[in-house]
Amino acid sequence: MTDAPLGQSASPGAGAAGAAGAAGAAGAGKGAVAGPDGRLRCPWGLSSPDYVAYHDIEWGRPVRGDRLIFERLSLEAFQSGLSWLTILRKRENFRRAFADFDLEAVAAFGEDDVARLLADAGIIRNRAKIRAAINNARAALELKEGLSDLFWGYANPPSAPAPVTGADVPPQTPASKQLAKELRARGFVFTGPVTVYAAMQACGLVNDHLAACFARDNNVDSNQ
Repeated sequence: MTDAPLGQSASPGAGAAGAAGAAGAAGAGKGAVAGPDGRLRCPWGLSSPDYVAYHDIEWGRPVRGDRLIFERLSLEAFQSGLSWLTILRKRENFRRAFADFDLEAVAAFGEDDVARLLADAGIIRNRAKIRAAINNARAALELKEGLSDLFWGYANPPSAPAPVTGADVPPQTPASKQLAKELRARGFVFTGPVTVYAAMQACGLVNDHLAACFARDNNVDSNQ
């Protein structure tokens, strides 16, 4: 499922950071699956070659820092209504187009930048999502505690139970609803509870690797 623009409703079909969509849909009811190397992975982590490295190295590992959290949140918003695989394959293009998601740089984008981005075939050319990214960079700069600290204030405790199958991975949680409400109050847009939960998963605020997945206990920081 994926958020509508303001997070008020959702429609099925999109992958939320690969896991809430791919694990919750394609992997529903399935436990961890052995890959060609014999290691057990979340089913979505084997659904495409592009996903293997993302699943093994990035997804679910702790990410900290305002710029990095902003990047993940922005990409999740661009993913809304689309496959996460589409975003993953365009990620480097997004980084070039959005000044490596530097908050001050994106916050300073004007109408010429909007026009430039709308003409860039390497990214998702959606005017509302482009404007949302610019708006959210400005909103993030207004946060006294910083975007990263705000996000991590909603992290799951390490003792949270591990999902056994993809059906145990929710599309949103009470914490993601609370964080989405907080972000909305702080001026963010395109940050509904499903999009926010996908970002929480991707940034390691929750660990939704399945119980038997080898990557579940591999939570070294992924600040890249």
